[in-house]
Amino acid sequence: GFCTNLLLSQIPGHILAQTNNKTEIICELKKEHVGVYWYRWSQERQNFEFLVFFNLLGKATYGTNISQDKFSVQSASSRTSYSLHISHLHASDNGTYYCSISQSSQLLLGSGTRLVDVLPLPPKTTQAPLSQKPVRCVTKSKAAVRKG
Repeated sequence: GFCTNLLLSQIPGHILAQTNNKTEIICELKKEHVGVYWYRWSQERQNFEFLVFFNLLGKATYGTNISQDKFSVQSASSRTSYSLHISHLHASDNGTYYCSISQSSQLLLGSGTRLVDVLPLPPKTTQAPLSQKPVRCVTKSKAAVRKG
């Protein structure tokens, strides 16, 4: 079974991110443990997906079809703080992320971090006119010189 539990706390509770950016979720453990699992609950797909297990020796074991380029885990020297790094963010990364430890045949879940609305990048077309603006300024200043 799964239980939420006070042994694990996650920071932050919510992340509002942008496409192609990266983000980080920190999991604090009350005491040292053999390793930490990371899961993602997807509301859209209604499934609980295993992402990665990170053990005390710093070895990561990834779930099926989970990209090692996208997910990486780092642990603090205290071994009670683990951070999940997610890069190349995409709308499909939306969901609630949980760190988890296994204790007496139960998986204890952290408080959860909701990654919401990965925002799309602004379309390229809006950026093009910006580079032309300074050019327009130049033509104005020439006009001003003529008046003088």
